[in-house]
Order: sequence, then C-alpha cells, then structure tokens
Amino acid sequence: MSDDALEQLGINVIRGLAMDAPKKANSGHSGTAMALAPLTHVLWTRVMNHDPEEPKWPDRDRFVLSCGHASILLYSMLYLTGYGLTLDDLKQFRQWGSSTPGHPEIHLTTGVEVTTGPLGQGVGNGVGLGLAERWLRARYGPELVDHYTFVFCSDGDFEEGVSHEAASLAGHLGLGRLIYVYDDNHISIDGPTELAYSDNVPGRFAAYGWHTEDIGEVANDTGALEAALRRAMAVEDKPSMISLRSHIGWPAPDVMDTAAAHGSPLSDEEIAKTKEILGLPVDKSFWVPDEVLEYYRGSSGRGRERRKQWQTRFEGWTGDRQAWEAGQAGRGVAGWEKNLPTFKAGDETATRRAVNACINATVGSIPGLMAGSADLTENNGVALNDGQAQEKQTPAGAQIHFGIREHAMGAVMNGLALHGGVLPVGGTFFIFSDYMRPAVRLAALSEAHVIYSWTHDSVGLGEDGPTHQPVEHLAAMRAMPGMRVIRPADANETAHAWRIAVDSNGPTGLALTRQNVPVLEGTAEAADGVAAGGYILVEAEDADPDVILVGTGSEVHLCVEAARALAAGSGGEAVRARVVSLPSWELFALQDEEYRLGVLPPEIATLAVEAGASFGWDRYADDSISIDHFGASAPGGEVLEHFGYTTENVVARARALLA
Repeated sequence: MSDDALEQLGINVIRGLAMDAPKKANSGHSGTAMALAPLTHVLWTRVMNHDPEEPKWPDRDRFVLSCGHASILLYSMLYLTGYGLTLDDLKQFRQWGSSTPGHPEIHLTTGVEVTTGPLGQGVGNGVGLGLAERWLRARYGPELVDHYTFVFCSDGDFEEGVSHEAASLAGHLGLGRLIYVYDDNHISIDGPTELAYSDNVPGRFAAYGWHTEDIGEVANDTGALEAALRRAMAVEDKPSMISLRSHIGWPAPDVMDTAAAHGSPLSDEEIAKTKEILGLPVDKSFWVPDEVLEYYRGSSGRGRERRKQWQTRFEGWTGDRQAWEAGQAGRGVAGWEKNLPTFKAGDETATRRAVNACINATVGSIPGLMAGSADLTENNGVALNDGQAQEKQTPAGAQIHFGIREHAMGAVMNGLALHGGVLPVGGTFFIFSDYMRPAVRLAALSEAHVIYSWTHDSVGLGEDGPTHQPVEHLAAMRAMPGMRVIRPADANETAHAWRIAVDSNGPTGLALTRQNVPVLEGTAEAADGVAAGGYILVEAEDADPDVILVGTGSEVHLCVEAARALAAGSGGEAVRARVVSLPSWELFALQDEEYRLGVLPPEIATLAVEAGASFGWDRYADDSISIDHFGASAPGGEVLEHFGYTTENVVARARALLA
C-alpha cells in the first residue's frame, strides 16, 4: 500500500471509530469528528511534536479540543498513537468508569491537556497555555521552552461570550505560537447556524489583532491543511485563526450537512452506507487493521526525537534547577514560607492588604507565580511591587492585566496552571466570581492549582450597594465539590491561608475584606488551626463554655468582643463563651470526628456570625446572625450595623439562644 493510500485508510478508520463508538453508546457526536479526521490526522502525524512514551514532557506541543463534544476524535487519536487507551476503551465510550467520558477530562485520560465541556472554555484555556509557553520561554530560554498550542473550535465556542474576552486578550498580548482552527460547518443542534449566527468570524478575529486566514473548502486536502497550519506557525507576533469550511458528517449520504449528524449517533443503515463509501468493512465495528495501527504508533518518532534532544539540553542546562522544579510543581522553593510576614495584634488592616503583603514577601521564592486582576489590581491585593506588566514587549512580565474580563480570566488561569510552570493568582470582587463560575467549576473538576483573590467579600464594602455586595456567594462556592474556600479572620490568618493555597493541590478561593479588621491575639500562632479549617481562638475561662460563638472573616473579631462582654456580665449574668474561628468549611470537614466535635461540641449552644447567607450553617450552629436578603447602599460600617453586626447584637442573640 502506498503512503498516500495508507494515510487515507487511517483517516477513514478514524471516521469509522467516530461512527461506531457513539452508536454503541447510543450517545455522542459523530459528525464533527468525521469531518475533522483529516485535519486531526495531519496535526498529530505531520505537525505536532508529542511523545506518547513521555506524555507530560514539558516542551511538548499542546492540543485543545474546545469543541469537546467531538471527544471521540481525540480518543481515537490517543488510542491510535499509543497513549494507553485501548480499543476496549473506545467501546466503553461514555460508560460508567471508562477512560473515554462524554467530554475530555484531564487526569482521567492520558494525553488530555485540559478539561473542556462548556463551549468556549477551551478557547480561554488555549490562551492560558500559549501565555504560559511565552512567559516560560522568556524566563528560561528556548532551549527549555519552545512549543506551540493548537486549538480546535466550533461555532458554539465562538458564540459563547468567554471566547470574545479570551480572543481580545490574546490579540492584545500578541501571543504567537497559538493556532486556532475554526470548524466552520454551518450546523448547530437546532439546525443551520444561520438561525442565530451570521458573524464574520475571520473579520472579528482580525479586529482583535489576530492573524487570520480563510482556507475554504479544503477539509479533505491534507496538503492544504498542513500548509495552512505551518503558515500560522510562522507567525510569531500574534495568535492565528484558520477558518476551515467543513461538512459535518462527511461523507454520510443522508445526514451530511444536517443537524442529524451533530448531536445523535448515526443509524445502522447510515453507518453501513458511509462505510461502503469509505471502503471500510460494512459488517465490522471498531475495525482497525494492523497496518493502520502500526502506522500511527510510528508517527510520533519526530516528537520522540525532539523530546530526547530536549532531555539532553536539560541535563546540560546550568540554570536554576530549584526554581525550574518548583515552578513546574506550582510550589515555592524549599523554605519559602519562612518569608511570610507576621502581623502585630491590635493593629488593623484589611485582609486584601494582608494578602498583598504575603504575595510580595514570597514572590521571589515562588518561581511560577503570575498575578493579575480584572482591572482591580490594587483593590484585589495582587499588585506586585516593581512587577513588570505582561505585554507583547515584555513577555517575561509576571503582572497580568486581564482587563474587565472575569469570564476569560478564569479560563486563562486554568490554562496557565494546567500547562505547568505557572501558579496563577487572579483577583476580582467576590460578587464577580459569578462571571468566573464556569471556569472555577472546571478548575475544581480539573484540580487546577489556581488561587483566587476574591475581595470586597461582604456588605461591608459599603456604598456600591446590593449589586456589588455578595450575600449568597460563600454558600455557593462552599457547595462546589473540590473547591477550597478560606475566609481569614485577620492578617495573620491570611498569611496562613496564603501558605495553604500555595502548598495545596487544586483551586483555593480567598474571601477577603475591603474594610480594616483588627489583628487578633492568638492568630499568629494559629497556622495549624487554619490548616484544620477551624480552631478554638478564645476559650472560656475556668470551666466548659455555656455558649460557642463561631465566626469567619471579618465577623470573628465581633465574636471575640462579644465573648468578653458576656464574661463581664453585659446584659445579665456572666456567661462563659468560647470563640471559634472557622475560616474553611472544606478543611474542617477533612478533620476526624474527634477534632471537629472537640471544637464544636453539639451539646453546647452555638451561634454563628457571618455576613452572608445562613444557608448551610445549620450543620454547625443552632442559630446564626446572617443576611438572607440583598444588601443596601450606604457606608460599610452603617450597613453592617443595620444588619446586626455589632458586639451588642451578638451578645443579645447569644443570650436569646441560651434562653
């Protein structure tokens, strides 16, 4: 068989798998995978440098399938090229416990770079991957970092708003080595895309500052596809977008170019007709002849040789290996935490200011740290002292200005973290975590090591009013599996929280105050207590407590003041009160029952104090001072006072609970 014939047979085998797996599962999307089989074949066998023997080789090219519903296309390539998937895995497509879920998931399937699912997220992830490559190349040199990022996108990706934000940012930053291919197939689930979509996509991306090329009707022309990819790869000063006119479901005779090829498996009759056209055995499913498998398994030799050359260069590299390894792990160098500041009890500072002090005290010992904000850099505490801005003219800059683009910031941060070598910190007002939520959820699902500085964390932010005052957000983020939320009581708890965020896997959200709060006695020594998620900050004197006051964040100091007042007999007889700081429900839940019951014994009356919704507090407290309504526009101190966040009200509510 000639090389051309073998390649064409391989492409047709991919199309066969794209039909068979969804059909067996009775679920899935065949059409896009069938149409993009030639493009994927070209990218994986002729263009992309990758090595299945070392799938996490740091200098590999990255591939993102943003249209993740076409996941069978990626799984077919991972099987064929030798990433560990088997034919049986393809037969278990979308089934319980399989390595081939409905949308690609990092950590579950070797060779998947990012978890894509909600359309548009992969567009933002790709920008993060490309930004990480350029930043690391500027810092460590092309001998260690010299690769490309390829992203396949659909009309659905480009209709979602996150893609607009991410594309605008990438164009502004001039991210070369970032190549997107737009599968312009004119079909969505509802029918023709013209029902709701008439954008000039190349024109839009050109306006964002991208290099664009509309290559038209060449979806089956492997030579034209390769040439277009290589032209885009030659563009170093801006990202590239290739618009490809494909035909969904090609060459299925009855469903090609229809919505029927999009969201449902092909019928048995249609599969048989299509296999006959393609020259595949009509009576066989999951057919992969030996010569095709041998061809694909041998196709990564170029990438393997590149990886070996990189390994040789790395072994001879005389740079800072400790910094490189710490950066790759998303950690600080050994002993980094010794640089954390300690704050003096009795002083007052906002926890957003405290986190800025922590970041700047440790940035020199956290080699991969990149910090940025959605146009609120000073407000969010993520400004780097003397930090160079990340711009096309200064690619080594660690200060990212995301602009007012929270949607994209979250998705880009995931790409930065999952690339390796970068620990991204991103800030915005806590209320605007709503805009980031899809990406935050994917960070939790992906265990992406990202840190969010969510400031202005309560009605205490004041005059901006209820549109800017988070109420339900703590409860919402606590409800997210895999999300670690820490709301520190003061500056010292913030320093402990920063250490936890840097040293832990997965995402951490720091909920931080706009307003000043006092630095409390005992918090400087509370590293273990914060790491446990909750601890006894003030114990009742002489005997077991009559009541427990448990708080988080800016309300803990009210609990401390109320405990003193109760002990002094304010409002009645003296009452012994324990004060518990509970900065992280997630960390507290990880402790053994003995510890948790020792901190919050259920037989003792417990009052929770938190400037947020009461939802969830019934697991820890008998009553709560909470806000189950929207806020108000007034100075922050007045708003808090009107809503009952005063020492006097905590005392009164504690006495009422005891009564």
